Amino acid sequence: MIRGLADIGAEAVLLAGAGRAVLLQIAHPAIGHAIAEHSNFSERPLDRPRGTMSYVYAVVYGTPGQVAAVRRVVKPAHARVRPRPDATSRGYNAFDAETQLWVVATLYDTMVTVHEKIYGPLDEASADVVYPEYARLGTALHLPGTMWPADRAGFRKYWDRTLAGLEANEVARRVARDLLYPSAGPVVMRLVMPLVRLITAGLLPRRPRKDFRQPWNQRHRFCFERAIDLFARVYPLLPQRLRHWPKNYYLSQLPPAPGRT
Repeated sequence: MIRGLADIGAEAVLLAGAGRAVLLQIAHPAIGHAIAEHSNFSERPLDRPRGTMSYVYAVVYGTPGQVAAVRRVVKPAHARVRPRPDATSRGYNAFDAETQLWVVATLYDTMVTVHEKIYGPLDEASADVVYPEYARLGTALHLPGTMWPADRAGFRKYWDRTLAGLEANEVARRVARDLLYPSAGPVVMRLVMPLVRLITAGLLPRRPRKDFRQPWNQRHRFCFERAIDLFARVYPLLPQRLRHWPKNYYLSQLPPAPGRT
């Protein structure tokens, strides 16, 4: 059976790749500096994941009203993310298409990576359906549809070229530390962070993992592989209401659409 983004995107296990996606995003110097200037992971560690997932689930599964509601939240937030008028600011304009393309690309590649670890590779027909659908995560805001590579082969060339040109700097590493070693947030979240750090390091490509100075040796690799094997065995057996709980929760938390109460 051919599956599309709507069949795959609700799986909670995809959130295991959230740390990977964010680190790959902030490895881009403009994005890393922008987050350092405009966000604070250490004090509000859940804000960015909440905003990102609300947006993604609304675009993929939401009603037109829910999409409008999340756009009302995202657009003003993006409008504030512009370089400061001083010589030290290296932040980016959040409406910049090139950096938006990279953000969406990290979400797509992370989905593919996690799906392969848990379920195995998508069949070719499903992969061809899912790939262009991911462009909606960018085009729902400001990304021109023509910028999304035309096919998966074109995406791989873009991905390899862009990834090879990135090198996480100290600003990006500081943001990553705030993300992976939170000093605030729910106690449960902080208790699971050692596992989050392990999964994030294991899913990262080799060079970004080294750039971010993530601990990695044979013991880490063994623990990562055992954790992934456990997820792959147990997760597909869970009832759908558990596997889709994050999607249902985030959609239920969206504000009403304009003109509705």
